[in-house]
Parts: sequence; structure tokens; C-alpha cells
Amino acid sequence: MPKTHHVIVGGSIAGVSAAVAMRQNGFSGTITVIDAEPLLPYERPPLSKMADAQQALRPIFPQEHYAEHGIDLLLSTRVRRLDDDRRRVELEGGDSLPADRVLLATGVSCRRLGVPGEELAGVHTLRTAEDARRISAALARGGPLVVIGGGFIGLEAAAVARTAGVDVTVVEAGELPLLGPLGTPVARLMTRLHEEHGVHVITGQTVRCFTGGTAVEEVVLTSGRRLPAATVIVGVGVTADDRLAREVGATCLNGVVTDQHGRTDHPWLWAAGDVAAHIHPAVGSRGRIEHWDVAMRHGAAVGASMADRPTVNSAVPYFWSDHYGTSLQMFGRAQPQVRVVLRDGATPERFAAFWLRGNRLVAVAGLDEPKTVRAAKAVLDAGVPVSAESLADPSTDLRALSRGPARQTLSSSG
Repeated sequence: MPKTHHVIVGGSIAGVSAAVAMRQNGFSGTITVIDAEPLLPYERPPLSKMADAQQALRPIFPQEHYAEHGIDLLLSTRVRRLDDDRRRVELEGGDSLPADRVLLATGVSCRRLGVPGEELAGVHTLRTAEDARRISAALARGGPLVVIGGGFIGLEAAAVARTAGVDVTVVEAGELPLLGPLGTPVARLMTRLHEEHGVHVITGQTVRCFTGGTAVEEVVLTSGRRLPAATVIVGVGVTADDRLAREVGATCLNGVVTDQHGRTDHPWLWAAGDVAAHIHPAVGSRGRIEHWDVAMRHGAAVGASMADRPTVNSAVPYFWSDHYGTSLQMFGRAQPQVRVVLRDGATPERFAAFWLRGNRLVAVAGLDEPKTVRAAKAVLDAGVPVSAESLADPSTDLRALSRGPARQTLSSSG
């Protein structure tokens, strides 16, 4: 009898983690990972830091790791379609693979603005190693750089460029950069951090068009203002790369809809990582979570489930973002109708922030505050009631707080 074959589309951290987890959970069939890029699957978080120069691209695993786990890699290979009836994965060029189960770990694609001049040389998105290489080469020739969109990737690239002495302007359509993921108090601190390092921040504006000969020379804003630009990075969000799922009729709602184990409403089709719209236990509502750590853990859980060891990723979502030699770390997700509490003494260079729903901590973030963030995560994990006043007070022992009132009393009484 032929071996059972699991095909993973996408050499992302979710896809690679799923492949390894299949082996670790006893799957003995064939595993094939298909990826369109020619490189070994690599870590994506460093890409927005590569604009400063020569940071080496880091493979997720070395080549021999895949051989040791019996994982076949098909690189520089694109999937044309999934044949739902014959259970085959059809590749561009005409070849196809049999697949007892398919995992989509295709991630996301960068949104485009859809404005005139967007195809000019010098207008970039940042998603792949090749994108990062082009931007790095462009910034080495000098600025000015205009970043469209005040999200994490754009601001990280802005920080790297400013550190290298490049003139940088960030154009954000909303009231503040990072307002959606962080809320007003924290977004205001992060904006001030960038402004103090010389980044020009323009809010409430977007792009009317890009102008230039063969390469971009100016960014024209909706107000009519013109910004000189030698390089532009467009970072206005992403869309789920769910084409293959949609074409076979799987349900997609801002991503591929899956159950808690990663299975879609097509029994042979699964999804993990950024492309998957699932209900995370720590969030409670369906959606995609575009964080490296979450994708890694979700991929591993789905891989175990595909090996018939049903597993749910219940770890609290975590991400980090680097700016000017400091790291913003966050556990949990900022959600609507929650209160944001800043710890007393917060500055743009160092702060801790807490998100409260009623008297329950749902998220914590800190810039250059790793110990505080880790201690607050213990409070979050414990689910104990807390007050805004105690969180705001730097003298509060968060680890003692996480043990609850009874254990705090016992501890204090000796």
C-alpha cells in the first residue's frame, strides 16, 4: 500500500512547524512542503531590520533538519490549484502530487494602494527576503524614505533607516500610527519615540499618487502636499493568501475558516498560521493573528492534529517589535471596550501598559520592560482580579499579585 501523503503548501513558520510536529506525533507517511521561494524556509521577523545593511537571513532549520525528519522540500514551486475530487495538488508546469491531507500555510500578501504610479521603481512592499534586499540596496544610496502606513513593519523599517541617517517620513491614514493594535495611550508614546529620533509623522492623510520618470521622485498626498522620495515602503496591511481554499469552495472569511484543530469544512483541507481564521482560546472570537510566535505554535498544534493527536494552541498570543535598540513586547491582544492603564513614569523610551476588561487583565505590553511584562503575564495567566491602581503603581509586586489575595496574605504573614 502507498504511504499516506500530507502536503503542506507554504514554507512559513506555521508550515514548517506543522511538518515537524507531524513527525513528533507519530505520523510515518510522506510529508512534502511546497514553497514558491528558492530559499530554505526562513525567519521573517528580521526582514524589516535588514534595511540597515547586512543582517544575515536566518533559515528556520538547516537543510539537514528536514532530511533527519523525512520532510521533502519542493522550493521554487507554485501550486496552481487543488483538485478536490481526485485529492491532488496541481503544480504550475503540469505536475501534480497525490495528497491525503493538505495544509495551507500560505500566510498573507501585502495590500496595494491602487493609485497611479504604484508600479514605479523605488516603490516597495516588504514581505520577502528579496523585498528586503531591494530596500536595503535602495537605502544604502540614501534618502529620503517615505513609509506609507504606520504599522509595525513600516515603523521598524523607519527606525532602521533613521539609525542609518536617512531622512524618513511616515504617512498614516489614521489618527496615530499603531492606534489599532495598541490603543491611544501606547500609540502616542510609540509615535513620540519615533518623532524624538527624527521621523516626520503625518497623520490623517493617504496617497493620491506617486510621480516620477521611471523611478519614484515624489509622493503626492490627498491634501495635495508633495513629499520628495527616493524610496517608498508601502505598509498598509495584508490580505490572507486564501485563493486555493476559495477555489475549492472552502469557507473563507478574512482567511480560511477552521475549527479549533485547523480543519476546514473540506475534510482533507487544513489551514494554519496567518492564513487561518480560527478562534483562539485566549481571544474568544474568530480571526487571524499575524504574529510569528502564534503562527509557530498554531502550526505545531495543527500538525499534531493532522497526525491524529488533536491539539489546540492555547498559549497567550505573544509578539515583539524592535525600535532604536529597544524591544516592545506584548502578551495578549488589545480588544475593544477595554481600559488601557499606563504604569506611572511612562516615557517614550520606557513604559509598561496594561489592558483591563473590568478587573481582569487581558493584555500587557512594555517597551524596554521585559521583567514587568513577564511578571504581568503571570497575572494574566492566573486570571485573578486586579485593580487599575495596583497595575499603575511601580511598587506593586506583580508576581505576588498573580498568586491571588489568599496566597498574598499567607506570604506577607510569613
